[in-house]
Amino acid sequence: MGKKGFKDLIVWQKAKDLAVKIYRMSENGALAREYSLRDQIRRSAVSIASNLAEGDERDTDKEAIRFFYVAKGSLAELRTQLQIASETGYVEKTFYEIADNECEALGKMIGSLIQVRLKSRLQA
Repeated sequence: MGKKGFKDLIVWQKAKDLAVKIYRMSENGALAREYSLRDQIRRSAVSIASNLAEGDERDTDKEAIRFFYVAKGSLAELRTQLQIASETGYVEKTFYEIADNECEALGKMIGSLIQVRLKSRLQA
C-alpha cells in the first residue's frame, strides 16, 4: 500500500472520476428531473469507488476481495441503469457510449485487482 492507501489505486481513481462525471451529467436535462433513476445511477456510481476503497483498507485479502466483488456488482448495476436511461431518452447516446466504454475498462481493472489479491492470498 502506498502513502495514500486506496487513493494510490488507479482503479479507484478511475472509479471516483466516473462517479464525478455521472454526478455532473445528471445535474441537468431530463435525467435531473427523473429523481428515482437519477439517484439510483448516482448511488451505483458512488458505490464502485466506495467499495474499492473499503476493500483496500481491509486487513485481509479475503475481506478485500469480497468488497472488490461488490464494486464489480455495482458497476454492472450502473451499466444497466445507464443503458435504460439511454434507451428511454434520459441520457444522450454519446454520453452513454463513452460511459459504457469506461465501465467496461473499469470492470477489467477490478477483475485484475481481484486476481492479484486472490494470488496473494494463495501465496500467504
